[in-house]
Parts: sequence; structure tokens; C-alpha cells
Amino acid sequence: MKISRKMFLTTVASVCLTATVQAQSLKEINFGIISTDSSSALKSLWQPFLDDMSKATGLKINGFFATDYTGIIEGMRFGKVQVAWHGNKSAIEAVDRAGGEVFAQFIDLEGRPGYYSYVITHRDSPLKSIDEMIANGKSLSFGLGDPQSTSGTLVPVYYVFSQRKLDPKTVFRVTRSSNHGGNLLAVLNKQIDVATNNSEELDKLKLRDPAKHAEVKILWTSPLIPRDPLVWKKDLPAESKDAIKKFILGYGKDAREKEILKGMQQIAGFRESTDQQLVPIRQLELYKDRIKIESDEKMNASDKTAKLAEIDKKLNDLGAAAK
Repeated sequence: MKISRKMFLTTVASVCLTATVQAQSLKEINFGIISTDSSSALKSLWQPFLDDMSKATGLKINGFFATDYTGIIEGMRFGKVQVAWHGNKSAIEAVDRAGGEVFAQFIDLEGRPGYYSYVITHRDSPLKSIDEMIANGKSLSFGLGDPQSTSGTLVPVYYVFSQRKLDPKTVFRVTRSSNHGGNLLAVLNKQIDVATNNSEELDKLKLRDPAKHAEVKILWTSPLIPRDPLVWKKDLPAESKDAIKKFILGYGKDAREKEILKGMQQIAGFRESTDQQLVPIRQLELYKDRIKIESDEKMNASDKTAKLAEIDKKLNDLGAAAK
């Protein structure tokens, strides 16, 4: 098929215009920060890091704070967020639904590759174990994390409740959801009896207020969870990705930068990562779904067999991918 000169020039002009618009839009990057505490607290901790990123990359980096994890996922999905800090669970949503891609991962102060989910109560609580908590659930109030939180919801729900074929909403007198900071404060103030949390949040409290940290009792500790990932939009131009990655992987080399990272999230820096780090969390999600289907007495046998076979295939595929 012949292309006229006019059509050719129109196409070239369109491509150039698109490239120009993209270049203009990439003068600014919105960096999503998940809601583990109040927006004002997070902004004060993260702003020096974002300012340094602006200077190093030549891009204007804006902090994007939402009231929950879903706000960051949806922001990325609709192009309002180009780079974001996620938990592993919300990162799965960002990768699957919002065109995201994992490119880096937190490194904690001890160089550990992961962190832990906790179930906590106040030091004055008579509870000594998870079994005691469940046995007395009808007299207790319980704080879950954000629905998209790995350590606040996914991991404790799977290990503490799903494996016992329990639903936290039916175990306790009251069940509510909040971010890590809100749940921790509620436990410390004895406004809630038991809640989920994580080692990152308690490490920050220990640094900030050792006396308050001593008032927290840990009833349960999870297996190691992969450190939180950073996710960017796959369709970012290569030069923007290169500049962002170079800055992030190189950050934390001097005393000032180390102090900023420590205040942000009790981390020492970042290492390169990929979507592969999400595989264990995907497996947890599928295991949780499998237990739910397996225990569903209302589902007919053929549907149950089909759904379980589908989940098992996905688990096998993930296992193969992990190897």
C-alpha cells in the first residue's frame, strides 16, 4: 500500500507531537507513598528524599499521598502516579491492574532481606498467645490493617486465621481496619485489645520512644516477608527509568542520606528487584483462596473441584516460575 507524502508528514507530525507531550509530562513525576501513617507524618519524613531525587534526576518529584493503599494503585492505573512505594500485596495489584513493574526493594538497617508481620497487644493485657486470643475473641476488639496491606492483613489473615479455617470478622466482638500507625496508637492507648502490625513500625517506635515500645507485647510473629518494593509504570521512557533507578540504588551513601532513610522507614537503602519477589505473596493469596473454597459447604462439588484444580494449576505455575 502506498502512503502519500501528506499522510507520511501527518504521521511524523503526530509521532513528534506525542513524543513532545510525553517529554513535557515527564518533567514531573508523582511518587506514591502508601498510607502506613498520617499523610502529614509521612510527608515530613519522605520530603527530603523526594527533594534529593528532584535534584539528581532533573525531574520535579511530587509526593502523592492517598488515604489508603488502593488510592496509590488507582493513581498508578490512571496515570496520576508514575513511581510508588508499595507493600508486596498492593504491588501485585499495581503490576496486574495498573501497568506497574517492580524495580527495587528496601534494605533494612541490618541488611536483612525481609521483615515480619506481628499480632500485638498492650503489655498489660492478660493474653499470652494467639490461642488465648482466639479463645477469648468474643470479648475482644481486633484491628486489621489496610485491606491491601501485606503485613497488616494478608499475612496474618492467612497464617493466624485461614489455616485454622477462621474468619477474623466472626472471631472477635469487633473487627476494624486501620493503617499500622493507627493500630499501634490504638493498642498503646488501650482503645483496641489486639491488632496487626509489623517489625518496621515497631522499630520506628523503639527509635522514637523506647518507653512506649516497651508497652507493646507481641503475641505472634510471621515468617519472613520480602522487603517492600518500589514500582514504576512499565511505559516510562528508558532515560527516565535509568535516572530514577540510578538515584535510588545509589542513595544512602553518606551520613545525611542514611539519616533520611532511617527516618523514612528504618531502611539503609535499596537493592535492585523484579516482579519475581511477588511470587511468595501470590502463593499466599492463592492458598488463602484455596482454604476458603475448600471449606465452603454451599458450593456444589463440581464447581468446587474445578475451582480447586484452577488454583492448584496456578500454584504449580508459580512454583515453576520461582525455580
